[in-house]
Amino acid sequence: MESLSAFMQEMLVLYGVAILGFIVRKIGVLNENANDVLTQLILYITLPALILYSLDISFSATLLKEFMWFIMMSAYILAISCFLAYWMRKSSQLPEKQKSVYEGLIIFGNQGFIGYAVSYILLGEQGVVYLTIFNICYLVLIWTYGIYLFSRSKESIDWKKIFLNPGILSTLTGLVIFLLPIRWPTVVSVGLESVGKMTIPLSMMLIGILIANVKNSTFILLMKNTYIWKSSLTRLIIIPLLLLPFAALPVPFQVFLIAVLVSGMPSAPTISLYSQRYGGDTYFASMGVLLTTALCIITIPLLYIIVYILGN
Repeated sequence: MESLSAFMQEMLVLYGVAILGFIVRKIGVLNENANDVLTQLILYITLPALILYSLDISFSATLLKEFMWFIMMSAYILAISCFLAYWMRKSSQLPEKQKSVYEGLIIFGNQGFIGYAVSYILLGEQGVVYLTIFNICYLVLIWTYGIYLFSRSKESIDWKKIFLNPGILSTLTGLVIFLLPIRWPTVVSVGLESVGKMTIPLSMMLIGILIANVKNSTFILLMKNTYIWKSSLTRLIIIPLLLLPFAALPVPFQVFLIAVLVSGMPSAPTISLYSQRYGGDTYFASMGVLLTTALCIITIPLLYIIVYILGN
């Protein structure tokens, strides 16, 4: 129970930073543009720096074996999520503009922001390395199938954006550094570490700002929408629990822990952006992101307890 207590302490620190973001947005220290500014800062600067710094490690057969487990579990859970979301979309009675949003909210989690925060507090730089590998399949899927969901057109997919976006570029560069017998110069490594570690508090502050931007009337509507609750339950609980069969396989505990927790991340804010760009119901998307973000305060520790019990 000692590790559980330590985990909860670290999570409380993260939630504290989110509360700080909520407060500074509410009292007007940060304006309505803070959301966009922080998103760009994290996506294009701090997160790539964190990935590049974390992958500057020695190659080993053990790590390669762990990476293979991550790729296998990532492909498995994304495929299951896609089939599950497609079935739920087909059986729903939602308007057409909300169906793609509903499907996207179920499939795509916020693995790029809060996912890195949780992985880092669990395993430090090693957690970031693990999540970076786990996210490879996810990044390709959200930039291809994620866009296709809303546009229903393969022509809308910009392949340059898929392979030239900061997440993919930093991951591929980091993997080259990892696989080759080369290292970043000390000055570069220290700089990447300093900038990269800003990702964690900035990500949580962004979560607080997202919640602060929602009007009180929205919460009332949120409580009445059964489909928002269904997508939230599926995203936060059902999908990560579908990885439990891997507990019977010789998967290293830390690998299994990261995979389960990250698979239970709240819905990705990217769904709101896609919705706005391709004519989906942006309001419905924002509500889904908001509810899962608020509920993950409960569900992430719950998933940790389940994995902890299985591993002991």
